[in-house]
Amino acid sequence: MDLTYRPRRLRSSMRLRKMVRETRMDKSSLIYPMFVTEGTNIKEEIPSMMGQYRYSVDRMEEKLIELAEAGVGGVMLFGIPDHKDEVGSQAYAEDGIVQKAFRKAKEACPELYMIGDVCMCEYTSHGHCGVLCGHDVDNDKTLELLAKTALSQVQAGADMVAPSDMMDGRVEAIRSILDDNGFINTPIMAYSAKFASAFYGPFRDAADSAPSFGDRKTYQMDYHNRREALKEVLLDVDEGADIIMIKPAMAYGDLIREAKDNTCLPIAAYSVSGEYSMVKTTAAAGFLDEAAIVCEMAACAYRAGTDIYITYFAQELAKYMDEGRLG
Repeated sequence: MDLTYRPRRLRSSMRLRKMVRETRMDKSSLIYPMFVTEGTNIKEEIPSMMGQYRYSVDRMEEKLIELAEAGVGGVMLFGIPDHKDEVGSQAYAEDGIVQKAFRKAKEACPELYMIGDVCMCEYTSHGHCGVLCGHDVDNDKTLELLAKTALSQVQAGADMVAPSDMMDGRVEAIRSILDDNGFINTPIMAYSAKFASAFYGPFRDAADSAPSFGDRKTYQMDYHNRREALKEVLLDVDEGADIIMIKPAMAYGDLIREAKDNTCLPIAAYSVSGEYSMVKTTAAAGFLDEAAIVCEMAACAYRAGTDIYITYFAQELAKYMDEGRLG
C-alpha cells in the first residue's frame, strides 16, 4: 500500500518508543501517605489495605529510610490519636501524635519532604471534618481550628500543609495564620476538588475516621459535577494555594486535565485507598499483573496532567522507574 503516514514506525522498538514518549515521570514527584499512631513498638497491618501499616513514632523510621533510599520525594502524615473529642483538640496539640511524628521524621530522614494532612476527621469523636452545630459541620468555626492545626504542624517540622476538609475559605485562613507567624515560604497544597467518594472506604478503616452518623456530602463534592470542581479549584487559587489536588485520581482524569488547562499551578492527584486495595486484592487472587496495572494507573494520571502523584504504591513505583518500566 502507498501510505504516507505510518504511526507504527515510531513503535517499532522499545528504545524508539521511549524516545518519543509523551508522558514522563520522576521519582521526586511521588508522595507516600503514612499512618502514625500512639503507642510504642507498633507496626500493625491495616486489614483493608494489604501491605500497608500503622506505625508508632518509634517504629516509623524504618519505613522512612526505605522511602528515602528508594528515592520517593516525600511523605504525607496522617495521625491516629488515642484521645478524640468534639473539637478534635489533638489535631492542633503541641504534643499531638502527628506533631510528634513530624519531629521524629525530620530527625530521622531530613532529606524527605514532609507534608501534613490538615483535617479534623481523625481527631473528632464524631468523625466529621469540623466543629458540629447540631448534625451540621459549622464551616466558619472550623476554619479557626484548621488554621491552628496547620500552624502546629509547621511548627513541628512540616514542610508543607495540605488541607483536606473542604471547608469554604480554609486556604485563606491557613495562609493568613502561617504568614502572621513568619511561615511565608511554607506552601499549601489544597485538596481543591475532593469528592464524596466510595473509594475512601479502606482509608477510614486505616485512620479510624468514619463518621459516626450521616456522611460528608454537605462538604465533600458531588462526583457528578465537573464545573463545580473547577470553581473550587479557582477559589483555592484565589485564596493563595500553591498546589491544587484532585482526589480520587483513577476515575477523575478528566478533572485533572480540566484543572491543568485552567490554572498555572502544579497539579497533585491522590490515588486513594480504594484504588490501592482493589489492585492488591485482585492481584492476590491472580486476576491481574500488579506491577503492570500500577504502572498503567500512574502513567494515566500523569498523562491527564498530574505533576505530583500521592500513592500507597510510591515505593514500588520508584523501583519500577529504576527498572525502566515506567518513566
